[in-house]
This record gives sequence, C-alpha cells and structure tokens, in this order.
Amino acid sequence: MKIYKNLFEKIISPENLFLAWDKFKRGKSNRLDVLRFEWNLEQNIFTLHRELKNQTYKHAPYTDFYIHDPKRRHIHKAVVRDRVLHHAIFNIFNPIFEETFINNSFSCRKGKGTHEGVFTLAKTLRKVSKNYKKPCYALKCDVEKFFDSVDHQILKEVVKKRVKDKDALWLSCEIIDSYASKNPRERERELLVCRSEISHPSFLPIFT
Repeated sequence: MKIYKNLFEKIISPENLFLAWDKFKRGKSNRLDVLRFEWNLEQNIFTLHRELKNQTYKHAPYTDFYIHDPKRRHIHKAVVRDRVLHHAIFNIFNPIFEETFINNSFSCRKGKGTHEGVFTLAKTLRKVSKNYKKPCYALKCDVEKFFDSVDHQILKEVVKKRVKDKDALWLSCEIIDSYASKNPRERERELLVCRSEISHPSFLPIFT
C-alpha cells in the first residue's frame, strides 16, 4: 500500500486555498455569505492560512435548517471559510483515495455521478437480460441515517493507513469531529461534493 507524507503544506498553501475558493464559489456568487467572504478575499484566505500553519484553526459551529428533497431533511451547514477548507483538503486527499474505490461507485466522484451511474446500469441490464430477452432484477435500497452511522474513529483509522503526516491527520480529525449531534439521529449534513459543499462527507467514499 502506498503511503503519503508531507501533505499538510500542500493543503494549507495559499495557492491551494485560492484554488479551493474558485471551486467552492461556482454557482454561489450571489449568496450573501459568499459575497461577504469575497469582499475581503485575500485577507480571509491568508488569515485562514496562518491559523492552519500555527494550528490555531478551529472549525466554526454549523447552522441548521430543513430542506425537502422531497423528504424532510435536517441540514447542518458550515460557514464559508470552513467550506473553502473542505475543498482544499479534498483537492489533496481525493487523488490518494480515488484509486481505492470500486469502479461502480458513482457518488461524489469526479467523472462519475448520476448520469454515468444510469448509463452503467442500463448497460448492465442489457448484458444480464441477454438484450432484454430474460428477466433480471435490480435492488434499490438506502442505508437509513447513513451519516449518523459513520463511526468517526474507524474513518480516522482508515485515513491513517495511507496518510502518514501528523499535521494533515490533525486537520482531518478537526474536520471529521467538527460536528457532534446531541441527537445521533440528526447527524445528517450537506454532501460536500454531491451538493457542492465540502464537509466531512467528502470522506464518506473512503469509509464505504
């Protein structure tokens, strides 16, 4: 198994933080919290960089609200600077773990997604059904309260197997443990990639 060192400086570099900002702000340019962050963009990015470098950075509390998509979900949203950092971590961590994912895992992955998943399913159905001449079946299921069930300690141990950088591990633990619900059944969050937000669910393909 290949291991990776010296990742922390790559994550917190101003270049990577500005790249993360560019990715994060896509489709959000008119949101008030994003506009406020952009008003003093350089100051905000370099302040974040210094806090990370000095390891004085602390993840801010989440704000919560409900959405219907179509079922009612309780969402916890990080502040802009933390979401920028989530993207910065993803920029460096994703190539490390991407090769470990099975080919037919489509969620939260570059070059995958819903359309590719539907295309692959259709191709598989044609093959299994002998060009639609035989019956075949697909199981549609969902893990109830999946985000609730993720064991933070196991997730951190999985990350540690490949990441051998104590500072990068400190930061990943800060993100993974940044949210703790008083009610374990409400530990649902925005998907950092799938919903264009980056929070610890970016680690979830690693967990699964």
